[in-house]
Amino acid sequence: MEFAYRTDVGQKRADNQDYVGLFKNEVGATLAIVADGMGGHQGGDVASEMAVSHIGYAFEKTAATDIAIAAKWLIFELQKENDLILARGQQFSDLTGMGTTIVAVLILANRFVVANIGDSRAYLYRHNHLVQITEDHSLVNELVRSGELTPEEAENFPRKNVITRSLGVAPDVDADVNIYDMMKGDMLLLCSDGLTKTVPDAAIADVLASNEELGIKAQVLIQKANDAGAPDNVTALLVNANGEDDDND
Repeated sequence: MEFAYRTDVGQKRADNQDYVGLFKNEVGATLAIVADGMGGHQGGDVASEMAVSHIGYAFEKTAATDIAIAAKWLIFELQKENDLILARGQQFSDLTGMGTTIVAVLILANRFVVANIGDSRAYLYRHNHLVQITEDHSLVNELVRSGELTPEEAENFPRKNVITRSLGVAPDVDADVNIYDMMKGDMLLLCSDGLTKTVPDAAIADVLASNEELGIKAQVLIQKANDAGAPDNVTALLVNANGEDDDND
């Protein structure tokens, strides 16, 4: 299994409120997380860092060997972290209203769990085909699903940044959690919306299809977002079902 990630402030923001992490537990399973913080003076980066570090460090102490148990653990930890972020926001006035999107992949043997809240995404690249395996929890996606907007109209929808679910904003967590089989040669991409709002899926697929090293692919994705103006922070985390671990920036 090979891993690489890159994160960048983008072209318009002063600070990077994305946070990314890779963690291994006591039986060698891996948890990869990308979070995109929002709200408050410094609230966004506090919320995203809390979510990634707390859940990641808790994972390092686990030893589950059953994927269904691992999925239940992840749901429990998301609710626990939601409560912590809510409490921190209520404790400090400059953090009021902070929250974060989150997308996480927990890989155990030849299966993996995907969990997401918000519009940070997970993609599966298999047999030269890219498929989004998470559902955006956003206003624009709800309008497309209901038929009120066409996909073409959604491209220019003025409220594309409005998300309908996030971690740390409401008392109850409503995460999408799914389990998949991992096949040899599979590649997973976890990313913040700073990538997907500027780089089309077809261009992402072209990068993943290249013969470059995994770390270079992650860097090229970031560069494509920056070349397109990158109005938001940009994060890309790649997992390849072949190869050695990669150094990460």
